[in-house]
Amino acid sequence: MQEIIQTITVIALPVIFAITLHEAAHGYVARAFGDNTAYMEGRVSLNPVRHIDPVGTLLVPAAIMIMSHLSGGPAMLFGWAKPVPVNFGNLRNPKRDMRWVAAAGPAANLFMAVGWALILKLLIISGNQEIFFFEMAKAGIMVNLVLMALNLLPLPPLDGGRIMFSVLPHRMAWQFAKIEPYGMIIVLALFFFGVLNVFIQPLIYLGLRLIQFFFGI
Repeated sequence: MQEIIQTITVIALPVIFAITLHEAAHGYVARAFGDNTAYMEGRVSLNPVRHIDPVGTLLVPAAIMIMSHLSGGPAMLFGWAKPVPVNFGNLRNPKRDMRWVAAAGPAANLFMAVGWALILKLLIISGNQEIFFFEMAKAGIMVNLVLMALNLLPLPPLDGGRIMFSVLPHRMAWQFAKIEPYGMIIVLALFFFGVLNVFIQPLIYLGLRLIQFFFGI
């Protein structure tokens, strides 16, 4: 149990920042393209409380960590935040602008992964020996890369699905959109059958390689 508490302590801040900026970025870009829905509901905010889902953000990841600890196997954290409300019909060009609104979340996570990498590099340069901050910075990189990769899966209602809808020809896009009611069921099935990692690992690996190349860490 002490190991679980230590892990939660290390990843808590990176996870809170990751989901908060991810969701706020969607709302901010939606507003920039003409939809004020998220802004009117107070979701264009850096207040984590506005974005945390009690089940998806807290209970599910905690349960996964506990089960992983009891089984002795590796844990791939999985969860979700409250989705930012976006009325795509309010966007100036709904089908085109949808891609930018959707891409804002993963882009925010990539930006944060780079930020945590910069912090880790500064810790190394400064000779800081505090292991807690090293572990938090490394967790910040991984949490954000995982969240970015997961959301870029081309399945609606994930961000990757919205981007895919935006770039497909109209007829194909509307056929593709019919998957949406089953999108999260598919994602959960991929996770529980242990194959989700196969789809997101290449993006995570690419992100880590780029960080290694630019920061030498």
